[in-house]
Amino acid sequence: MRRPARLTVPRRGGGVASAYHTRRFTQVPYLKKELRVPTPVDRGPGRSWRPGTPPPAPIDPALPSTDIRIGCARCSTLGQELDSQLDALAGHGIPRDKVFAEKISTRIRVRPKFEEVLRTAREVKAHAPHCRIVFTVCEMKRLGRDAAELTALADQLTAHGLVLEMLAGPLPGIYDPTGPGKLLFAFFAAMAETERENIRESTLEGLDTAAR
Repeated sequence: MRRPARLTVPRRGGGVASAYHTRRFTQVPYLKKELRVPTPVDRGPGRSWRPGTPPPAPIDPALPSTDIRIGCARCSTLGQELDSQLDALAGHGIPRDKVFAEKISTRIRVRPKFEEVLRTAREVKAHAPHCRIVFTVCEMKRLGRDAAELTALADQLTAHGLVLEMLAGPLPGIYDPTGPGKLLFAFFAAMAETERENIRESTLEGLDTAAR
């Protein structure tokens, strides 16, 4: 059996093939699926071959590594206060200028301050890859109360090399995205969503009683 051509080998005439495999691989469904090599975006068919992007240089182990914490505080309505969250974050060593606070409901999908803190955390990580960037909130429910949204957010932070930390609630401490930590996070995220629905139903019942 011939070995498949490497992805970096150009075709005659300077073009780039869309996929690389031998005919024998296509006759076996398992091999056809597993051995098909996708073509990177910058090496699409019809483009002249050129060297790919070099891999990032390894991080020097001699560089000093430290934790950089960025805080996030949130409450749902303008009548609620943020002082207790700000005090808790300050007591954890996060200065006020590194805390992004806003008063907005989790039902609103676009939260300006929340998007800003995520963008800032990613930028800090890009400039200091040898440091651990810790995204700190007081409780899980300050991030949101929708189970799918919370799980997606935790995965997004992990994908960008960021660390999620919660100071209180059912999962205090650094969130571990591996093993039982991920299962527990999903469980308590579902509990947070249930709590939100219960609060909403109780509020509607109270308003209906008052109206009657």
